[in-house]
Amino acid sequence: QVQLDESGGGLVQAGGSLRLSCAASGRTFNNYIMGWFRQAPGKERDFVARIIWSTGSTVHADSVKGRFTISRDNVKNTVYLQMNSLKPEDTAVYYCAADVIRATMGWTNPNYYRYWGQGTQVTVSS
Repeated sequence: QVQLDESGGGLVQAGGSLRLSCAASGRTFNNYIMGWFRQAPGKERDFVARIIWSTGSTVHADSVKGRFTISRDNVKNTVYLQMNSLKPEDTAVYYCAADVIRATMGWTNPNYYRYWGQGTQVTVSS
């Protein structure tokens, strides 16, 4: 069973930085895609970034491009989300997600992913 454990959330002032971690276990992830999503109160769960584990290929949402960076550490089996220049509108619960690569599209849709972490709260004050 795939297990994803997020950490690194917290309260930060606008312009600050945080690094989220997602420790993955239970599988060999070479054929997996890993994603970060976020959900603000009363809103849908939105795509933030994704990475193909085997190649390290990444895609970031336009809203975070140039500020956030997704990466992975193959030795530690951990996916990271480095968040710089944070804005109050980045406030949300951030979720790590994972699934096997079964198709070449749909990766920005949260419905693609079967495995989810418990979420970590990020709050950016103005």
